[in-house]
Amino acid sequence: MDIEEKKQKAAAWFETLRDQICKSFEAIEAENEGPMAGREAGRFERKTWERENQGDGAEGGGGTMSTMRGGRVFEKVGVNISEVHGTFTPEFAKNIPGANEDPSFFATGISLVAHMNSPKVPAVHMNTRFIVTTKSWFGGGADLNAPLPNSYDTAQFHSAFKACCDRHDPAYYPKYKNWCDEYFYIKHRNRARGEGGIFYDQLNTGDFEKDFAFTQDVGRTFNDIYPDLVRQHMNESWTPAERETQLEYRGYYAEFNLVYDRGTTFGLKTGGNVDAILMSLPPEAKWP
Repeated sequence: MDIEEKKQKAAAWFETLRDQICKSFEAIEAENEGPMAGREAGRFERKTWERENQGDGAEGGGGTMSTMRGGRVFEKVGVNISEVHGTFTPEFAKNIPGANEDPSFFATGISLVAHMNSPKVPAVHMNTRFIVTTKSWFGGGADLNAPLPNSYDTAQFHSAFKACCDRHDPAYYPKYKNWCDEYFYIKHRNRARGEGGIFYDQLNTGDFEKDFAFTQDVGRTFNDIYPDLVRQHMNESWTPAERETQLEYRGYYAEFNLVYDRGTTFGLKTGGNVDAILMSLPPEAKWP
């Protein structure tokens, strides 16, 4: 399989996963019988965008934003896919494997962030991607972000991703769990962003099919475990004090994404769609 076939195969999978997740989330909206059941069930709206092309074909591509706002369960959720190509700036190329030799790049992926109406339903982040420079690799992961942590939810989430990792390489879970804990840490707050999960990057074992299969399994695992966790809590009521805790937690979440998140930096440095890049920010937040 040549590199163009790999690019097409990865991009097609991210689109398929987007469709599967959107279907799952809309089913949750339809099933909800909780405090917000009087609202109309949320539905995703899609908006495509194109990356600015300089006229020589060197810069281009685009993506599709799928967003749902003001639903019964999901206050704001975005499931975005993209496929872009271009040239890194000399300064940014220094930070990207393989870009020093040639600053040209290709990137495709899916990025998801869900902020929930109920503080008892954990927020969540998931993304997977395929990057090509003179080298190529997969990256991504998923992590739980509960304003009111629940030990059972956390254990179930981690158990699902441990099983996912173990299906491919027993060394993956301890490595990628620790990487997630280290990466999603708000240094200036001296606290973790959430309850963790897995995070991996620059995955290239030399076997594209093996690495691609793992990346697909990460997406499928997310679409299995997270809807289960949502359904366990989506019909429970909550108090104004719990809502305040949720809004303050969202402030910390926003701080991490704006200060430390590599995906945010990558998108902004490569001329991505700003609305899609900042989709991760919560619809409402407070700072103590």
